[in-house]
Amino acid sequence: MHAPRIQPVDFDDPACTDDFLDLLDHYMRSPSGTGKPMPPELRMRLPAELRQRPTVLSFLAYQNGRAAGLINCVEGFSTFAGKPLLNIHDIIVHEDFRRRGIARALLAHAEQAALARGCCKLTLEVLEGNSGARKAYAGFGFEAYQLDPAMGQALFMEKKL
Repeated sequence: MHAPRIQPVDFDDPACTDDFLDLLDHYMRSPSGTGKPMPPELRMRLPAELRQRPTVLSFLAYQNGRAAGLINCVEGFSTFAGKPLLNIHDIIVHEDFRRRGIARALLAHAEQAALARGCCKLTLEVLEGNSGARKAYAGFGFEAYQLDPAMGQALFMEKKL
């Protein structure tokens, strides 16, 4: 098995954009996503929205000429380190390509992009019940986050607007 070819998403290339949107839709339809297809209006506006955000990095992995995986990262900033950080917002491997090293290759690519930007760390969120992803992330060196063990691990929370 050869390593996947990883490239930045070019939202000016219709084929690349379609690969991005198809993989994101695949993820959204899964139990780890919303369980529903991507709304057509989101599919229409998302590329233009992402084109305007230089702190968003998206990379596609191709295996045997097919789009096999996608990683979307968003640069943030650590006030404690005084340096940028890179958050992995989405990582998708199409079910036809799982357990072939695609996720690991995408994570390694994101890590290199983070290092090139002078980031102090990579962050991500994962659903508690997604044991396959949790195992993959732990195997890559991710661990639960805490500052003081007496305060416990950090929790990811949201407030929808």
